Amino acid sequence: MDALRQIKIALVGNPNSGKTSIFNCLTGARQKVANFPGVTVEKRVGHRTYNDYDIIFVDLPGTYSLTAYSLDEKVARDYIINEDPDLIINVIDSGNLQRSLYLTMQLIEMGVDLVLDMNMWDEVLEAGIEIDTEKLSRLLGAPVVKTIGSRSQGIEHLLETAIDMIENGHDSNDKHDKYDRQGEKHHKKHHKKHHDGPRKARRKHHRRQMHHRHPPVSYGPKLDDVVNTLSEEVKHCCHGCRGCGNPRWLAIKLLEGDQEIKERCIPSEKERPTLVNQLQHSVDHIRTTTNEDPEIIITEGRYGYVAGIVREVMRQPLKDRMMLSEHIDNILTHRYFGYPIFLVIMWLIFQATFKIGQFPMEWIDHGVVMLQGLMANILPAGVFANLIIEGIIGGVGSVIVFLPNIVILFLGISVLEDSGYMARAAFLMDKLMHFLGLHGKSFIPMLIGFGCGVPAIMSTRTLESPRDRILTILIIPLMSCSARLPVYVLFTGAFFGAAAGNVIFSIYLIGILMAVLIARLMRKTILKGDSLPFVMELPPYRYPTTRSIGIHMWERTRVYLKKMGGIILIASIILWGLGHFPRKSDYAVDYDSEIAHYSFMESDYSSQKISELEAARATEDLQYSFIGRLGGIIEPIVEPLGFNWQMGVSLITGFVAKEVVVSSLGVLYHIGAEHGEESESLIGELRNPANGVTKLIAYAFMIFVLLYTPCVATIAAIRREAGWRWMWFSVLFQSILAWVTAFIIFQGGRLLGL
Repeated sequence: MDALRQIKIALVGNPNSGKTSIFNCLTGARQKVANFPGVTVEKRVGHRTYNDYDIIFVDLPGTYSLTAYSLDEKVARDYIINEDPDLIINVIDSGNLQRSLYLTMQLIEMGVDLVLDMNMWDEVLEAGIEIDTEKLSRLLGAPVVKTIGSRSQGIEHLLETAIDMIENGHDSNDKHDKYDRQGEKHHKKHHKKHHDGPRKARRKHHRRQMHHRHPPVSYGPKLDDVVNTLSEEVKHCCHGCRGCGNPRWLAIKLLEGDQEIKERCIPSEKERPTLVNQLQHSVDHIRTTTNEDPEIIITEGRYGYVAGIVREVMRQPLKDRMMLSEHIDNILTHRYFGYPIFLVIMWLIFQATFKIGQFPMEWIDHGVVMLQGLMANILPAGVFANLIIEGIIGGVGSVIVFLPNIVILFLGISVLEDSGYMARAAFLMDKLMHFLGLHGKSFIPMLIGFGCGVPAIMSTRTLESPRDRILTILIIPLMSCSARLPVYVLFTGAFFGAAAGNVIFSIYLIGILMAVLIARLMRKTILKGDSLPFVMELPPYRYPTTRSIGIHMWERTRVYLKKMGGIILIASIILWGLGHFPRKSDYAVDYDSEIAHYSFMESDYSSQKISELEAARATEDLQYSFIGRLGGIIEPIVEPLGFNWQMGVSLITGFVAKEVVVSSLGVLYHIGAEHGEESESLIGELRNPANGVTKLIAYAFMIFVLLYTPCVATIAAIRREAGWRWMWFSVLFQSILAWVTAFIIFQGGRLLGL
């Protein structure tokens, strides 16, 4: 069987254009997330087998431009230049054609091979907008395909067009040519093995010859002649240089003052003097004739060119789809009502997280206890049985019970994101953020921080000011990530009953309050400076689709499940081992002899005495073990907070991942216990008065978990984005903040009689 030919297709588009939906439809489940080389920006890569091809799809970061001002723009542009994909699929929000085509113009300037994907076509039809896609294709020199990514409609046509474009160029959009080529398929397939190398080279050469098919973007009579003259000089001087494939695009970038492109084309002022002189002459000419910088004139030229195309191809009624969004925004982003509406929406999500999730959580909890009892009956008593029952089932089981709560929380967040409301929340919080000393854009990373701190910290790259970026990075860990939710659900379920949802909501609010107070304090002290204004797009409201929500929920839930099968399982086994070794064997004989003595007596007193002796032996063994000694060291530190030593040890293991706090408690409270039909769940163990945990202590503990140092992955992200100095500052500052806050809550509560 012949090997599949590998081709590479990149997806480029604006944020909110549905690019990720198209990517998901094209790749299905065959996708993975990684980082671009040298940067922390995530990329999504997927595979698809189609006819004779193994297609690699790369979902580039959503961007409005390729000017390389932000890291997202730079990553997208560098990938196109350096990786030279076989094709670019430019995903366009059909209802926002004029805005989307600005990026298309820049792709045309680069000379890449394009397929224009007119996505969200259903919204165009619903709004009564008419777009002449055939004329648009002729004007831009690229095939146009209509898709509805949320319903997987038009995806096969898009894929066929992309393959035809790679094989035959823009003429593939002509149906007649397409059908004429059907007869050649068998012949091409038969000779593929012997001619793949030469054919691939011919195809690359053909692609290089195709750039003229895209009509050059016109910037108006004041600029076109200047661009043409400079591009001829660039073509003469930079022929064969790395990243210098399209002279016209390079000329435009040089006129715009793009420093990176200038360093590629003009390594030093002494090299290529004719190009240096021509560039300076062109810049001077533009400034003299227009009284503006070339970059402004080029930008205006692009927008003018786009406006002309839109007038040619689009007709829309006076009432468009943005009208409904504006009416809804009058309520949801109201200067007074918007804030309480936002709080109510978030409160409802947390109520649903606990109320709805409580039933499947209890079922899973009972299942874990039954499994422990079953294994206790099957496995012979000994170290191995203890490892399975206490270490693995007790540790991992204590975390897996909270999976329904995690799924419900992700469901709520996905609905808000896909509907367009999250963008409104960021807009709503802009004034409040500025009042508190934060940039308006900081709200987006903070919002992401409710899911996971790592991508939230990485997303701060969109902030232009270094001070704003550092400040946002420092407060993101105070946003309660989803990994902390199992801790909250465990303790609220054990101690707060019907009020559990309200208690969890209060913890999230305290995290936000702490973040804004600390941000204001830092802005007045160590990170002084004014914030920049905040401008962002408000996309129209859309109905969230089941497919999109399902994918978002699964991606986030998969991370949670992966932790349970990896880091939580390993941590539980290690913790079990530290709790079982070494054992205090000096006392073992005394206990065994006394237990044996009472075992000959058949009475309630002897049974009670045996239980007390076994519990005493288990306690002494636990105190003598490595984990018991560690608990003895920690206990004086956490005792003023009301925590017992098991809670103190779980906080240390929580540095690895916050879910490990729960699995650690599950292991520590079950070590030495007899697991049979009467075995209690972790919630039952916490409620046991012998452990000394009260409502006040439980609340102080949850606040400590909220505020103290984040997990190792988040700490590493802080180091990558902000450096070692700020990483250590974050670790120490949050540890002190958590201890002081929990101390005030516990001791203050005691003084008030709580």
